[in-house]
Amino acid sequence: MRAAVLTGWRAPLEIAQLAEPACPPDGVVLRVLACGVCRSDWHVWTGGDPVALPHVPGHEYCGVVEEVGADVTRWRAGDRVIAPFILACGRCSDCAAGHQTICADQALPGFTRAGAFAERIAVPFADANLTALPVGMDPALAAALGCRVTTAWHGLTGRAALAPGEWLAVFGGGGIGLSALLLGRALGARVAVVDVVDEKLEYARHLGADAVVNARRTDAAGAVRDITGGGADVAIDALGVPDTVVPALKSLRKLGRMVQVGMPAGDHVTMALPMDTIYSGQLALYGTRGMPAWRYRGLLTLIDGGQVDLTPLIARRVGLSEVGAELAAFDGPAPPGVAVITDFSS
Repeated sequence: MRAAVLTGWRAPLEIAQLAEPACPPDGVVLRVLACGVCRSDWHVWTGGDPVALPHVPGHEYCGVVEEVGADVTRWRAGDRVIAPFILACGRCSDCAAGHQTICADQALPGFTRAGAFAERIAVPFADANLTALPVGMDPALAAALGCRVTTAWHGLTGRAALAPGEWLAVFGGGGIGLSALLLGRALGARVAVVDVVDEKLEYARHLGADAVVNARRTDAAGAVRDITGGGADVAIDALGVPDTVVPALKSLRKLGRMVQVGMPAGDHVTMALPMDTIYSGQLALYGTRGMPAWRYRGLLTLIDGGQVDLTPLIARRVGLSEVGAELAAFDGPAPPGVAVITDFSS
């Protein structure tokens, strides 16, 4: 099969012919229909989230079942499915309690095993994780549901419990940030988006942001407090760097909730936080990572019911050979919207 292979940190991905993946007894092999190019893939590419090389990245995917393991009961060849990027075992006590994202036996395609920058991918724990792709859903959009959209959805609803009428401040106007904007609006919140690129802020305004703030030109936290009349109820940090984490905390009103969605990596694994702000404001700080597979139903119901249109997220449909350029773009302010691999032959 054709795949994009990482052989060295920041090295151009090599387009190579690899052996077909073996089907796990409890899993399936998918023909990949689409795979997003995410900032988390960039962390892998740079070595900020190191993996064993050579390695096939890619963790936002959907596909068609081509092979089914002997222990799988829910899926058949020809089924079109979405997979969360955290594949939980489905058997441990955390999985039984609905907390699949903290499963100790989880598998992470694109990180701990071969990912979906390839024509095919082996997906273990299929019965516990896969969800049927809604009829008529664009595979490019479905791929985004594997990480950015689902992570934002779980952060807003499963962690921060965003309520209608509240103010949501989103720090970072990339894929996670735009997902949070669209989902926050669908949940009835007012949304302010903070970034340093005017093009991204205009795109956010076009998608319905109530306010936008260029952090390069002003004190972002102060601007959000002014816009919201005292501070946001909920803040999302979508980048995981001090320049966004600290202002996000300082943008909150008292008793506000902050959700850390962006992954701190490399030099930012440890950072200084304004503990006086957290203490005096009595703030809640939540970490979040991925989404339990059982929560797909609520998100898909929102989409199928026409309450949110996520198609504007998809800005670029690219070939497999173009993925390296998309990863390199994360070195600077990346263009608005997300890129999705939809052509695995070029």
